[in-house]
Amino acid sequence: MSDEQQAEAEQVDEEVESGIQDGDFVRLAYTVRTIEDGDVVDTTDKEVAEEAEIDVEGYEFEPRVVIVGAGHVFPEVDEALIGAEAGDEDTVEIPAVDAFGEYDEDEVRTVSANKIDEDDRYPGAQVTIDGDQGRLETIIGGRARVNFNHPLAGEDLEYEYEVLELVDDREEQASGLLGMYLQQAPEVWIQTDEVEEEQVVESDDDDEDAEPETETVTVEKDTLYIEATPQMTMNQQWMFSKQQIAQDIMQRLDIDRVIVQETIEGGLGGMGGMMGGAGGADIEEAIEDVDIDADELAAELDADEE
Repeated sequence: MSDEQQAEAEQVDEEVESGIQDGDFVRLAYTVRTIEDGDVVDTTDKEVAEEAEIDVEGYEFEPRVVIVGAGHVFPEVDEALIGAEAGDEDTVEIPAVDAFGEYDEDEVRTVSANKIDEDDRYPGAQVTIDGDQGRLETIIGGRARVNFNHPLAGEDLEYEYEVLELVDDREEQASGLLGMYLQQAPEVWIQTDEVEEEQVVESDDDDEDAEPETETVTVEKDTLYIEATPQMTMNQQWMFSKQQIAQDIMQRLDIDRVIVQETIEGGLGGMGGMMGGAGGADIEEAIEDVDIDADELAAELDADEE
């Protein structure tokens, strides 16, 4: 390699290193469409979703925080983001094999209609057969034809995006990660707590069977607090994967622990209706009206046993 070529290569390396790198948190606005028909597959733009007649109820349309190189976007998009800067826009084509896979004729199978719930025996129904999810195409007599390919299998995609900003604030990073996992980001904050914990101390005792000695010490721990919402606590991904989600956040954000808080509001007024409307004073009066003599009660019990 000539000196000129080496200088150009070094300049390219410097340009790449000056932009977005693997592991960076970035906020993206994007729209994904099928190349053949232009159908909207996913978007962060509510107007685009409404124009595509996508149901927008219960879904937050806002730019997403992703980690470059962490598999949060298609590999082609990850590659395009390396070296990019905030404000950059681009459109990347995603071949079907890297999107939702090629269409496989063998994944269209005929099964017994008895394996499908009666309420789901209509074309287009989403069904689960022997643990596999598919889409019912036809049902004739006792046989059903089910397509187990992903609905977008065989479709090449177009990923249009804009890099809005790099996200350096750890609370924003945590919120973004939770939003990616749960679709809705709860309120979060990070603080350093002083926590007491037991630590093993060195002992001068040479007895290998001796119990290890411990002492209580105060240590500082960076803690991510999450204010759980009803939607979050009922989210299936959170219910079944919260341990893995918390571990991922702790590892990526260098957090020592995660604490989830749930606030339940309301007074005792509702209990009055359940108890016939009796308030505290009414309950006390009712107890006072009942004249119970402990000695008499004991005598009656003894008489019953005899």
